[in-house]
Amino acid sequence: MIAAGFKAGIAATLVVEGTSAFATPHPTAGPTLANPTSGLPWTIVVLLTLLTLLPALLVSMTPLLRLLVIFHFLRQALGTQSVPTNQTLVGLSLVLTYFLMQPVGVAIYQQAFVPLEDKQITVWQAIDRGSEPLRHFMLKFVREKDAALFVEMAKLPPPRSPEDLPLRVVAPAYMLSELKVGFQIGAVLFLPFLVIDLVVASITTSMGMLQLPPVVISTPIKILLFVMVDGWNLLVGSLMKSFG
Repeated sequence: MIAAGFKAGIAATLVVEGTSAFATPHPTAGPTLANPTSGLPWTIVVLLTLLTLLPALLVSMTPLLRLLVIFHFLRQALGTQSVPTNQTLVGLSLVLTYFLMQPVGVAIYQQAFVPLEDKQITVWQAIDRGSEPLRHFMLKFVREKDAALFVEMAKLPPPRSPEDLPLRVVAPAYMLSELKVGFQIGAVLFLPFLVIDLVVASITTSMGMLQLPPVVISTPIKILLFVMVDGWNLLVGSLMKSFG
């Protein structure tokens, strides 16, 4: 009985001490209601949020959009359903996007990240500064018609110059402009391969080979023609010059 009472007393003491420890935290354990910013890494929170939005920003505010559209048009024109694969086209587009956006990335780093690391500006000021080089890049390729559309939809006063356009107008206008250019180049790529398809289809039909699909003959011819003219070099070179 005495041993059982002694064990019960120890258990009760441990429970009381544990409850008091949870009820009265150490004053320096972390942020409190009186000082919500003490010890809270807001910079990390904002950066992690930007990382989650990075894929969408990469597609919508860089040359990646135009490159992906054109490469997929090329694959359809060649008649190869899965060659090159989607991963190959995305990888090539990412490498070319890095090549084109490297000066913009350097400007963003120097204007936004360096002052932020030196604690000269706040996170929101760094975001504003970092968006300026990107906005200037997109303005080079935004059509006036697309910009006017979103200015009207946003019910903004007409800007005196393109530099006065806010980012929420420039970004969607840039996407529409890039889609239009991508479809235009894709249509031009389709034309020579479409001619080959028509010629092969007419020849096989006139020879009575109705059971033979024309694509079986036209696909190797289109691939051979594309390789003979060094198509990848011509296409990538033209695309890089279009962003110059």
